[in-house]
Amino acid sequence: MIGVGILGSGFIAETYADSLLDVRNAELVACSSRSFERAEAFAKKWGPKVTAHRDIDALCADPAVELVVIALPNEIHLEAVGIAAGHGKAVICTKPLARTGKEAQEILDIVQRAGIWHGYAECAVFSPNIAKAHQMIQAGGIGNLLTMRAREAHSGPHAPHFWNAELAGGGALLDMGCHTVESARHFFGKDNLITEVMAWGATLVHGDKTTGEDTAIALLKFTGGQLATIESSWIEKGGMQLRHELVGSAGRIVTDTSVGPVWGFIEKPVGYLVEKADSETGWVYPVPEETRAYGFSQQMRHFVEHFAAGTTPLETFEDGVIVNRVIDACYRSMRTGVWEKVKADG
Repeated sequence: MIGVGILGSGFIAETYADSLLDVRNAELVACSSRSFERAEAFAKKWGPKVTAHRDIDALCADPAVELVVIALPNEIHLEAVGIAAGHGKAVICTKPLARTGKEAQEILDIVQRAGIWHGYAECAVFSPNIAKAHQMIQAGGIGNLLTMRAREAHSGPHAPHFWNAELAGGGALLDMGCHTVESARHFFGKDNLITEVMAWGATLVHGDKTTGEDTAIALLKFTGGQLATIESSWIEKGGMQLRHELVGSAGRIVTDTSVGPVWGFIEKPVGYLVEKADSETGWVYPVPEETRAYGFSQQMRHFVEHFAAGTTPLETFEDGVIVNRVIDACYRSMRTGVWEKVKADG
């Protein structure tokens, strides 16, 4: 049984803890948080065998921990990876890997020097909808894939730290566009490089909360001539929007995780419905088994299986570096208003 330690105690940490329940050969054994009281509450919630640690170093030094999962704000990823590597622990880091391509490269350099196993936690490519669409495209179902349009939207982040664009590294594009950049790479092929981008972003609604963009759109050009359009929004009411439209020379495929098998009109609140739900009554669209619907369970099983086998997972820190470089180019395009090259050196 592989011992897993989670750094963080917020929404994504809770999701990773839940996803571990679907992994037969791994268990949560330790956690830490910037607040020890929150770490203790997290440990109590997720099992009697979970040890709450006071800081990152203490968790990474715990001999029961073999695999460290970083579920911390963007600005702490570099520090956390460095500490985990110092203890020789394998590490999984939540998206985005870093705030910039330069910082992401520093993170990759750390794990490569230490020779430790690493996984980039990009759940989108593991979600059942995306996995099925990818399988159909690989089988030639829609001919040659030509364009992709992807949209990820909700009404705004869970925690205050997301709104601090200077500290977090960006706004909606970094927070949510990292998903769709990587899904585009997944569909069009990672050897088919993104060479140029054009992007627009603005703060349309949340100017009282952030200096970062709450709305963004980007065009990604691939070496092979294909085009991806990605949209990221923190201004859309009514819960999560997760949609892909894939057009090929012989057909098209649409995935929409936000359209589930359950919906209804209710007058009385019934408890948790869906991530980022803006209303507890009226027309509601709950997503059953969110951890599995969004790909978190499948992702964690994949990572644990590859870690146990000593093999390279589908998503590594190399992928995280590329995503950060693409988003860097998008931010440059927002400032210049022209197509920008994706730099190979961050």
